[in-house]
Amino acid sequence: MTQEFIKQLVKRCDLNQRSVENTVALLNEGATIPFISRYRKELSGSLDEVQVGLIKSQLEILNELVKRKTFIAKVIDEQGKLTPSLKQKIDACWDETQIEDIYLPFKKKKKTKATIAKEKGLEPLAKFITEQRNVSLFKEAQKYVRNEVKTVDDALEGARHIIAEWINENTQARDTIRNLYSKKAVVVSKLVKKKESEATKYKDYFKYSEALNRCPSHRLLAVFRGESEELLKVNIEVEKEDAQFQLNRLFVSGHSESTDELRVAIEDCLNRLMLPSIANEFRKKAKEKADDEAIEVFAENLKQLLLASPIGSKKVLAIDPGFRTGCKVVCLDANGNLQYHTTIYPHPPQSRKLEAQEEIRHLVYKNEIEAIAIGNGTAGKETMQLLKKLDYGHKVDVYLVNESGASIYSASEIAREEFPDLDLTVRGSVSIGRRLMDPLAELVKIDAKSIGVGQYQHDVNQSKLKASLDRVVESCVNKVGVNLNTSSKHLLTYISGLGPTLAQNIVDYRLENGPFKSRADLKKVPRMGAKAFEQAAGFLRIKSGKNPLDNTGVHPESYKVVKEMAKKTNRHLDSLMNNKELKHEINLANFVTKKIGLPTLQDIIKELEKPGLDPRGEAEVFHFTEGVESINDLREGMVINGVVNNITKFGAFVDVGIKESGLVHISQITNRFIKDPAEVLKLNQQVKVKVMSIDIDRKRVGLSMKDV
Repeated sequence: MTQEFIKQLVKRCDLNQRSVENTVALLNEGATIPFISRYRKELSGSLDEVQVGLIKSQLEILNELVKRKTFIAKVIDEQGKLTPSLKQKIDACWDETQIEDIYLPFKKKKKTKATIAKEKGLEPLAKFITEQRNVSLFKEAQKYVRNEVKTVDDALEGARHIIAEWINENTQARDTIRNLYSKKAVVVSKLVKKKESEATKYKDYFKYSEALNRCPSHRLLAVFRGESEELLKVNIEVEKEDAQFQLNRLFVSGHSESTDELRVAIEDCLNRLMLPSIANEFRKKAKEKADDEAIEVFAENLKQLLLASPIGSKKVLAIDPGFRTGCKVVCLDANGNLQYHTTIYPHPPQSRKLEAQEEIRHLVYKNEIEAIAIGNGTAGKETMQLLKKLDYGHKVDVYLVNESGASIYSASEIAREEFPDLDLTVRGSVSIGRRLMDPLAELVKIDAKSIGVGQYQHDVNQSKLKASLDRVVESCVNKVGVNLNTSSKHLLTYISGLGPTLAQNIVDYRLENGPFKSRADLKKVPRMGAKAFEQAAGFLRIKSGKNPLDNTGVHPESYKVVKEMAKKTNRHLDSLMNNKELKHEINLANFVTKKIGLPTLQDIIKELEKPGLDPRGEAEVFHFTEGVESINDLREGMVINGVVNNITKFGAFVDVGIKESGLVHISQITNRFIKDPAEVLKLNQQVKVKVMSIDIDRKRVGLSMKDV
């Protein structure tokens, strides 16, 4: 890896060179993003996961660019045209667009109008026209009227085609038009003829135009979706007169017959070659930017959902509600194991309300239920209202749980493996209950794309979306840490350094040998090499193990320094734990070594102060406003309780206890200016909102959080 390569990486990431170099070395050694940001702060310069992730993604992009440059140089060399200056130009180029411009004249082409004209021997005439001499062009063109060139007009037309291709391959010309697009490009959409009845949801885009550099991602993705459904026609445009003026200024000089031909060739170049090419280039860039913004929204929402507060190890009764098919009820023990399942029919058409209430009361008493989880889909609100009114004889909290993706889990191979003999809906109820107990542990079993907490997730680059969401899941799992003795293989898979095979091997080892007594026992797991152990150990927890440090985020490689701290302070290791005054008693500078610096030592102290603490906090019970059960119960001006259930770039959707989520537009979130709703709101945040508008026909509710 050359110094120029590192220099480009530093420039793209806008980070300290030493941090970038060390992080690249760690990544090349197989270190993961969570491991580097948590346990290699001295080397990385305390970069966080976002910064390490940026280095990794830009490293991959630059590696691909180097491969592309090597390929281009090889192709040009095979043509015998790779001069030392051209080789130097390729080596010095680190821009993906510019390298393609360099390659364009040498690219193997299909038969074009220009290549046909060249075969007819018209290249010298084309060169003559570009020189714009004040001599008779007619006489010059007559020299080429022979064989397939029947007339002077044929000769001039062929020459213009060659000139058009030359201009299209001219780097300065392309950059000039790119500059015009960057400043003045407009995205334009029109309704496809005779599709009006099918395209009503795109009504705002039937006659739409907006400056491309000001078009927000959600609008751009909306028009592109309309285009993919063949309901809209979408173009990225600039004024052709502006483009013609710019290229005329670049290539045209003087006044002659040749000058007039050159102007015509420039117009042909723009219409046939350059404008379509650069329009596609800007369309692609705009789509990529919109994708990145949408993926960023989805990733942040997913992160918040995965890090939602759990209720922990409690006995739960969970319900997947429904009307006609009834409500599927399951009872789970404190470890999430299924104890019992049944179906109740409290809603129409059966309406066996009293029977259902009595059954739930009985199950709560018999199974010592501590909490009830109800899916927030069809009949969810109605079921919640029914059960919250019951007297259970002891405290039982009732929660409405986001069930997005539960049906995907129910039909998955994972669910079939866990519950081969159970109906899909019963599996769904189990998933809803487990989500309340530990959202992270349950949601990792579902393809993240199935959890509907984004905008236009089906329209963005799917491989990029998957990579981003996988990174979020990995980050969240490692941030929280997992119990080595109870975690499923699906949860263990996301632990730094493990993956599916080692996760399965850990579960198999646990079944054969009983619970792990120490992190060191991990080394006995088949295929658990030194590297995998190094990457994973700090994120795995053992409760009530031999060594209390095994239930902390302190990495085994740092156990020695903790023992030295205990020795220096004349304490037993156990007495260091939960010690709030420890940071005041210990001079960390005394424990700095070549490998362990202050950042790691400070993290160790934090872990010793709160060993085993779940960073997610505890789940809170939420109550919707009484009497609000459908859109018909809403009135403008009402102030009601709600929960944020989706965040986009243009606003946030809030569940207010009815079937339809209301929209708080970004302009109605706060009195101060914000660029992104995520600056103020988080997923699952409890809020008070004012009803601003109600559209019963379109099932839309407008809400505001201002001055509430």
